[in-house]
Amino acid sequence: MDKGERDCSSGEYFVQREVLDELRLDEVAQKGTWSTKPTLGERVKESLRCSVPRLRHSVLSWVPVLGWLPGYSIRENAIGDLISGLSVGIMHLPQGMAYALLASLRPVFGLYTSLYPVLVYFIFGTSRHNSIGTFAVISIMIGSVTERLAPDSNFIVNGTNGTESVNIDARDAFRVQIACSLTVLAGIFQFLLGVVRFGFVVTYLSEPLVRGYTTGSACHVCVSQLKYLFGVKLSRFTGPLSLIYTLVEICRLLPQTKVPELVVSLVALAVLIVVKEINTCYRQKLPLPIPIELIVIVAATIITHFCGLTSKYSIDVVGEIPSGLKAPRAPDTTLFSEVIGDAFAVAIVSYAITISLGKTFALKHGYNVDSNQELVALGLSNTVGGFFQCYSVTSSLSRSLVQESTGGKTQVAGVISSIIVLITVLKIGALFEDLPKAVLSTIVFVNLKGMFKQFMDVPMLWKTNKVDLLVWLVTLISTILLNLDLGLAVSIGFSMLTFIFRTQLPRYSILGHVPGTDLYLETDTYKEAKEIPGIKIFRSSTTIYYTNAEMYLEALQEKSGIEIGKLLTAKKTRDAELKRKQEKEKKKAKKEAKKQNKAVSHLSNGTFSLKESEMNEGQVFAGLRVQGQGNGATLSPTETSTNSLSKGQVNWAYQHDTTMLDSDSDTGCQGDDSINQVSHHGDEEKGRACGSGTHSIILDISTTSFVDTVAVNTLKNVFRDFGAIDLDIYLAGCQACVVEQLEIAGFFSESIRKSRLFVTVHDAVLHILKKRGQTDFILDVSCNTQM
Repeated sequence: MDKGERDCSSGEYFVQREVLDELRLDEVAQKGTWSTKPTLGERVKESLRCSVPRLRHSVLSWVPVLGWLPGYSIRENAIGDLISGLSVGIMHLPQGMAYALLASLRPVFGLYTSLYPVLVYFIFGTSRHNSIGTFAVISIMIGSVTERLAPDSNFIVNGTNGTESVNIDARDAFRVQIACSLTVLAGIFQFLLGVVRFGFVVTYLSEPLVRGYTTGSACHVCVSQLKYLFGVKLSRFTGPLSLIYTLVEICRLLPQTKVPELVVSLVALAVLIVVKEINTCYRQKLPLPIPIELIVIVAATIITHFCGLTSKYSIDVVGEIPSGLKAPRAPDTTLFSEVIGDAFAVAIVSYAITISLGKTFALKHGYNVDSNQELVALGLSNTVGGFFQCYSVTSSLSRSLVQESTGGKTQVAGVISSIIVLITVLKIGALFEDLPKAVLSTIVFVNLKGMFKQFMDVPMLWKTNKVDLLVWLVTLISTILLNLDLGLAVSIGFSMLTFIFRTQLPRYSILGHVPGTDLYLETDTYKEAKEIPGIKIFRSSTTIYYTNAEMYLEALQEKSGIEIGKLLTAKKTRDAELKRKQEKEKKKAKKEAKKQNKAVSHLSNGTFSLKESEMNEGQVFAGLRVQGQGNGATLSPTETSTNSLSKGQVNWAYQHDTTMLDSDSDTGCQGDDSINQVSHHGDEEKGRACGSGTHSIILDISTTSFVDTVAVNTLKNVFRDFGAIDLDIYLAGCQACVVEQLEIAGFFSESIRKSRLFVTVHDAVLHILKKRGQTDFILDVSCNTQM
């Protein structure tokens, strides 16, 4: 194979090589028959092999802290991690207590959740900047389960004076059991998925789906906190449309709003918004963001306690916060069957949020995050935390941003933030007993700002990708109307359907040649792309498999203008009609032969005589040539020739066969040596197919990454059916893996040879033109290509 020279400086290249089909490519490129993949036995043997380097690698991969902590640089990282840890720890306190209310738990359990899981993630996590702990979306998902399985109505007790009241202590204790059981089960799911290297499962949660789901969850969070803002007591609604029913109930109870609680909420909300905006505007100048959440909590607690707001205005406060840590306790496994679906949903959503944030920071700072190890780390954080009365955790966007922006370099910052939380739980927690719940709800509201900003995705997606916009909107609406569990299931199902529909409805196109190049582009898109006479080049924009194989065949017929069904039916009708005519002509010929035999026998017996003078030599009568020999006459059967038509009568039975055979030689698509037709009289369908001049079809399957049984059978049918009407089919751009799959499926045979596969569309075109002797056009599609 000759290779031309390259001249990169001129922006042109010249390649001279032979036309390559699949068989010739195997020879030229020396395709190997060996397998680079180890066998199953070899893989098992390798997995069981033990060595010191292998053991060290396994330990470091499962416990990443052993890889980076011994080499921790105090000079480079200590100051940044200290400042970052203090900042994040201060944020953990108000957010932990506030988000615990979302989970329908007491605030102290939010502090526990900000302590134990963070320490576990420090050991097993691979992200340096993720801040593990409470998060609004996960908290509201936990809360929906705890309130569904432990509603107030199940804990009503009769008072001494005949009134009914709710046993809050029993209710809260059971809700803790539910939250811990769900958390442990979610952690087990995550751990097992990580062990079997199933981290790719999050790829099925597209970014529009995750952002739409978190936005819908933010709406649930917002509505759930309105009761604290207005100081009203709501009925508990569950199931689909519960958010709508809750909003209606809030509107109905607005006349019962507690004005003191509303005032506290509005003042705290105003202060939080103003200071957070200052933090945003001056974040480059401020060494640390102002810890306004902690300041508001301390101020509100002091004012409420010393002004006696609880006794004067009945403001709802946090209540007792026990000091110290509680001993670990096994979860109630009898609850697993009731929370298994919710646990799996929590496991997937929390992992999706964690890995998306982790990969964002890893890309920014140039390190790697192991998606499978993150599953293991998150699973262990939830499993261990569930034994210490924590609920499910994930990465918090706001805290992670603070940890990264304040100079945090490693998860040592997380350990420092845990120390802050630990000190609070051990010594300071009891001081926050007079903290108004309305203040905690305002902290939740303010932290939802980032999620509500995601509504700006709508105009952006409208301009860029309307299918992703549809996924975003369906996810948002289903999450709001159907609740968090059903909403997630519907969202994933709809997202998968959009993928299926996009593969089922790809873009089909006819390709044309760009003069002076070896490029073949869509004729509908590029004006300079011209179809090559007699050749149709067809391409699908996606893989051919069982969901779109039938539509592929329909699109091929539509784009090529060849209706294979009608043509095959017309061919069968022609063949049947021709067969009937031939049988009829045979019978007629037999009858004529009998008559001639009788005439000959009568003449030989002297039944009649002809005068020699009445006969001219060479005259034809009834298919008999009469030759005068003296006084006698002899007659013999003859074949009618065109030279004797003017001298005698015609036997039309023989003449019909002759003209039919003459017309056969001129029938068919001109230039196609594979066409062998008998007649085209009255064949309008065939006339249209051949009148278009199409003699070859090239299927560009370069976009096909795999073939299944349905795709193989479809391609076989294309070769068979189009071949039946004398059209040549070729494949181009077939990937090596697809060729192997075709070989295994038994695609190649005597009728479909490997020589029908070509490396590129250009190779197939040049082969067809050379085969048909169109040398002038071959020169026009030379490999001289200008860039």
